[in-house]
Amino acid sequence: MEEILNEIVPPEKLEKFEKKYQQESEEQNVTYKTQFEYAWCLVRSNYGADIKKGIILLENLATRHPKGKRDYIYYLATGHTRIREYTVALKYVRSFLQIEPNNQQVITLEQIIKKKMQRDGMIGVAVAGGAALVIGGILGLEFAMAKK
Repeated sequence: MEEILNEIVPPEKLEKFEKKYQQESEEQNVTYKTQFEYAWCLVRSNYGADIKKGIILLENLATRHPKGKRDYIYYLATGHTRIREYTVALKYVRSFLQIEPNNQQVITLEQIIKKKMQRDGMIGVAVAGGAALVIGGILGLEFAMAKK
């Protein structure tokens, strides 16, 4: 399951679907399939800006095309996880599980997101704690210098 979160779309594949999407956009006739394929590539990009663009396209599809909502929700959760928006990703996972409560792939994704939240939370605590120590040390040094 982690593979999907670490999978990076090959640049030539992204370029292929981007060209198709742009061509249909110019013709003002973007199909759901083309928009999904392009968004699917974007959320697997190595760049945060691409992932965010893919998320926007998927959100648009989810509101306009209910037939594909299941896939859109899954890739929205994946995209948000990849840019570390874990709370939003969990919201999509839980929405999906309301539709299919026994979907093992999504249950596993939920577990991965929770682990990442814990790991990143611990890293955040460590960084904040380290920053507090540095600030405390600077203030202590300034206080000692002021007494002299």
